[in-house]
Amino acid sequence: MNAAVLIEPGRRMEVEDVDLAPPQEDEVVVGMVASGVCHSCLHTYDGSWTGFPMPIVLGDEGAGVVEDVGPGVKGLKPGDHVILSWAPACGQCHYCVTGRSQLCERQVPVRGALFDGTTRMTMDGKPVFHYGHVASYASHSVVPASCAIPICQEMDLKKAALIGCSVMTGVGAVLNTANIQAGESMAVFGVGGIGLNCIQGGGLVAANPIIAVDVNKGKFEYARQLGATHCIDASQDDPVEAIRDITGRGVDYAFIAVGVAEVIKQAWESLAPAGTSVIIGLPPTGSTVTFDTGSLQANEKVMRGCKYGSARVRDDFPRMVELYMSGKLKIDELISKEYSIEQSNEAFGDLAAGELARGMIVFD
Repeated sequence: MNAAVLIEPGRRMEVEDVDLAPPQEDEVVVGMVASGVCHSCLHTYDGSWTGFPMPIVLGDEGAGVVEDVGPGVKGLKPGDHVILSWAPACGQCHYCVTGRSQLCERQVPVRGALFDGTTRMTMDGKPVFHYGHVASYASHSVVPASCAIPICQEMDLKKAALIGCSVMTGVGAVLNTANIQAGESMAVFGVGGIGLNCIQGGGLVAANPIIAVDVNKGKFEYARQLGATHCIDASQDDPVEAIRDITGRGVDYAFIAVGVAEVIKQAWESLAPAGTSVIIGLPPTGSTVTFDTGSLQANEKVMRGCKYGSARVRDDFPRMVELYMSGKLKIDELISKEYSIEQSNEAFGDLAAGELARGMIVFD
């Protein structure tokens, strides 16, 4: 198969012929149709996030068609249309059986491998590692069966790919993690792919106001299309003061959809009493944040993390598909540009420059 292979951080990916082994117990092979270009992969590509084995095939957001299934696979067959999830679920641990499968306790023994500790990709006889369980910057991907979520065949797989990460994470942060109620106020710090989906998640539940905060005012047109009522250019204005000017007391919820430690502090300070800060973006490895503990106790503020929009993917992915097909969820508007696998480095360059809502790598 063809795959964009990263040999070391900061170096261009090269499209290589990679050997793909057959699926093992409880695994499937998916022929990729499309993959989103996301900041998580960019952080590994440029070295902001460390500890990933190399060479590696990036990509954690994709959709395609099942081509083969390994022994023991149930509920999937060749020809099924699937969205890939980067969070496998064993279905048996405490978190899986209590409806929080994104926190599944089953761990991969070797980072960049699958559950048996080995990879399915090799090049010149040497292992090529997976980016989590998906590795979607390749024409084919072997994934655990729990990571291939079947959807109806009427759904456009190019659009479905974005549900696999940015849509689920952003919309899920609002609907699942925060459980915002109609009329509650929210601010979104960072309006890239995930932040834009936080905004449209707020629109789905009639939050008000919905405030977009970014240092790149070029993103505000996307934010308004997806439901933002106010936009704050943080390169010109103090976002904390601007939010208080809009709301009077601060926001009920602040979503941090960018990996910058200082922004986490700004979002915390923008909260109204009893407000909740939801951290989605992950700053560079080793980052820390400090805040006055008095604001936590006296104002009853809450700071919490959000992994994958607290997704229960077997229920939430089909729900997102239905919302899209009924016209309530916008995905077409998120796609700024399509790229071939040979243009994957260009896609990362455009993402780093802030030129994309979401870029898509599309396979023939």
